[in-house]
Amino acid sequence: MRLRALLDTDALGLRLLGGQDELDRTVRGVMTTDLRDPSRYLSGGELVLTGLAWRRDAADSEPFVRLLVQAGVAALAAGEAELGDVPDDLVLACVRHRLPLFAVNESVAFATITEHVVRQVSGERAGDLAAVVDRHRRMMTSGPAGGGPDVVLDLLGSDLDLRAWVLSPAGRLVAGPKAAGPVLAADVCAKLAAEHLAAVRTGRRGPHRVILGGATYSLFPIRSSGRAAQAVQAARDVRETVLSDWLLAVEADAGDWAEERLDLLQGVTQLISVERDRRDAARTVRRRLAQEILELVQTGAAPAEIAARLRVAAPVLLPGLGTAPHWQVVVARVEWDGGEIEGGPVTQSLLEEILVDPQATGPEPSDRIAVAHTGDEAVALVPLPAVSSEHDGSESGVLADALLASVREPLAAGLDGDGRVTLGVSAAVHSAEGLRGALEEARHARRVAAARPGRVCAAGHQELASHVLLLPFVPDDVRRAFTARLLDPLREYDRRHRAELIPTLEAFLDCDGSWTRCASRLHLHVNTLRYRVGRIEQLTGRDLSRLEDKLDFFLALRMS
Repeated sequence: MRLRALLDTDALGLRLLGGQDELDRTVRGVMTTDLRDPSRYLSGGELVLTGLAWRRDAADSEPFVRLLVQAGVAALAAGEAELGDVPDDLVLACVRHRLPLFAVNESVAFATITEHVVRQVSGERAGDLAAVVDRHRRMMTSGPAGGGPDVVLDLLGSDLDLRAWVLSPAGRLVAGPKAAGPVLAADVCAKLAAEHLAAVRTGRRGPHRVILGGATYSLFPIRSSGRAAQAVQAARDVRETVLSDWLLAVEADAGDWAEERLDLLQGVTQLISVERDRRDAARTVRRRLAQEILELVQTGAAPAEIAARLRVAAPVLLPGLGTAPHWQVVVARVEWDGGEIEGGPVTQSLLEEILVDPQATGPEPSDRIAVAHTGDEAVALVPLPAVSSEHDGSESGVLADALLASVREPLAAGLDGDGRVTLGVSAAVHSAEGLRGALEEARHARRVAAARPGRVCAAGHQELASHVLLLPFVPDDVRRAFTARLLDPLREYDRRHRAELIPTLEAFLDCDGSWTRCASRLHLHVNTLRYRVGRIEQLTGRDLSRLEDKLDFFLALRMS
């Protein structure tokens, strides 16, 4: 806003004492001070309000005004409540330095002027930003991207003093302001995504207000761009999109915002959705390659034919690599209670997000991953440009447990008790001949994960060489009968006597039958432990010194 507009507002009680020729200066903020040197708190363009408590005598006016001018303030307004008329020495100093000076009537509070300036400046900034956002939207929808979400987030920071980030449903940081400032921590991203997904599942309208670590965030959903796409989306079951939509997290409480500012942020989400749609379109080639390779592998095509498709895929997925990569297969499935919701497309988008390396840099770190889907299942072909040599014994590539560690909290919130995400990971293979086995291995691992309790589960190829591969395929009636025969007598005895035989049995097996280590873990005397183990053997008719009986108890506990 201009200084002239302030002078023309009668309610502010301002009287011009000097600076008639400078009234077209722009006011970008307001500050109240009685410090002798307030320059460290000034950034330029402010209207400075002062009660003159810094002035002890006439000699103080000149240095005070000089400091304001050096800081680039727009004008000075002096209150008449304490000293009456504004001192002549201050008027002369302002004239010498061409600094506009106003007198503030004693009946007008500084808070009134501050509120008016903030309201006007914020409204003008919002209007300017809205014009920039609209211009940016037109550029992005009619031609090449105008810089992506980062540009818009920087505009929010510079023009509205709002820090904002774009997050994936799994809590991955998609975009953030490039300006200096603390990076949003990974655990905060995960918690914000979880809160957002939980709110969406309960049907609450955005923005959603969340308080974390003393900071308040407002979460805005980012949905597909275009009215037609949004109309279709609104008519669909929320479960079809809840695990694939991005969100905009703004560090502010939007509950007190005017409609104009809320409309502006909705426009920002629509602009970011254009970029999301553009990125999805760019993934089409990778998805098609993955679909072709998946169909060749599933139909038993000749390895030479699969290898030819891999040679086509490698330059797209690993540009500049120059050598044949190793590959891993990751299989994921999203299932909802009732089974009426198709999970394939959502699983495909979700797997693309999950497989992004959190340490990766660049505009689109998932451009090295090809994901296809069939039915409710998504299959990812993950290239590994470098794997550890076989003799070093180290793990390389995608690890099942690590894959879901950081996304478990938000995904569980999005599933909300009626859905599951299960995931299986194969070992790395380096030829077309190995892909069919890798696909089957990943599918077996996913079934192992599906047999576990919990809403978000994963299993890796390492587990397929142990008993965990067998347990998921034991029929339920056999499982129940086996565990009941061994464990029900112990459970009943614990229920009646509180003897803790089941925890004792678990600890004894976990300590490999060592009396001293088990007694130490349970904080028991060895004789007490021997008594409990003897009671277990008496109730079950088994001998815990025999390997066969130990194995039976071990499996029963795993299946219970």
